[in-house]
Amino acid sequence: MSVSFEVAVAEVRDALTDASRGLVEREAMVELVALSAVAGEHLLVVGPPGTAKSEAVRRTARGLGGSYFEYLLGRFTEPSEIFGPVDLRKLREGLVETETAGMLPEAEVAFLDEVFLGSTAILNTLLGLLNERTFRRGHTRMQCPLRVCVGASNALPEDDALAAFADRFLARIFVEPVPDPRLEELLEGGASLWADAAPRVASLASLDVVAQAARRADLGPVRPHLAQALRTLRAAGIALSDRRAVKVQRLVAAAAALAGRTTPGVADLWPLVYAVPTKEAQALARDVLRDVLSASENLALPAAALEASAGPLARAQRIAQAGHVLLESRPVDVDAVAAWRLKLEGVAREMDAGFAPEALPETLRALRSAVAVVLEEEASTRAA
Repeated sequence: MSVSFEVAVAEVRDALTDASRGLVEREAMVELVALSAVAGEHLLVVGPPGTAKSEAVRRTARGLGGSYFEYLLGRFTEPSEIFGPVDLRKLREGLVETETAGMLPEAEVAFLDEVFLGSTAILNTLLGLLNERTFRRGHTRMQCPLRVCVGASNALPEDDALAAFADRFLARIFVEPVPDPRLEELLEGGASLWADAAPRVASLASLDVVAQAARRADLGPVRPHLAQALRTLRAAGIALSDRRAVKVQRLVAAAAALAGRTTPGVADLWPLVYAVPTKEAQALARDVLRDVLSASENLALPAAALEASAGPLARAQRIAQAGHVLLESRPVDVDAVAAWRLKLEGVAREMDAGFAPEALPETLRALRSAVAVVLEEEASTRAA
């Protein structure tokens, strides 16, 4: 039975909500996996080890209902570990064919950790698979059902050849360890992942309905606004390749479709930020595009839209909220004061690490002064 567009959007939205539950500060990443899948593009996640990258992709794949393939690449990874072994029976007949059952060529959602450590043979085969959804090896030729491949790395590659391969990942997100003020949320969320509660799951049929709506979307009305945004980026020294500029339209259309809109508008331009290649350039893009991004809105992808449209400001608002809650909840119990003070010091460190003194947002200036006063009082009390 066919699924209506409205029902499909609701199913995907519910699945993403459950997939991101318990993943502190990884909600945007979960949503970008779905956005890329609807757009038919791929996502690159850059960040240190142990930051829940694989868990986020794994939960998203489960929520979208697709077959999943995951692998950690290394310098000595063989192509057969990714694409499947050579069929020995066919080899006796003089044919070099690959047994792909359960391997990347048959996956609908894939996660390749340390993707840039793959050998030249692996990366060359991946190029065809990512670009054309076609697997070629020996006598084997097959169309692949891959909706999205998520690559992960500790850093962007500096080698020009690898940079060209990295450009095939249209969307990029940069993740950091969970900051001190949210450690309790991290522990609580991590423990909740052990529960057996069954999350809501969409189906690939629903995902395909949304993807089809994105492909049919009328980009005419929003195209002048996108072109002007690209000009603004170029004027700021942020140059997207022609290929990336053209393909970002797919992300815009996918964002609109996931929001339940068949015609993209200015509210759907926020994925442009994730198409900017580097972390520093993304921060600059948020700043120079702040006026156009102020209209960003997406009920299905709220975290990704917020992070794209108001990165530093959103972070400042979150820090301010956490800081004020702490200041208003000073414990009476002496034993609890030490833990409370450590949390408050964590808020101060996050402010100092995230913002230069002269660039501290107004929402944090008064908070920083208040926190400093309280910490000095605590230090004096302990000294006495």
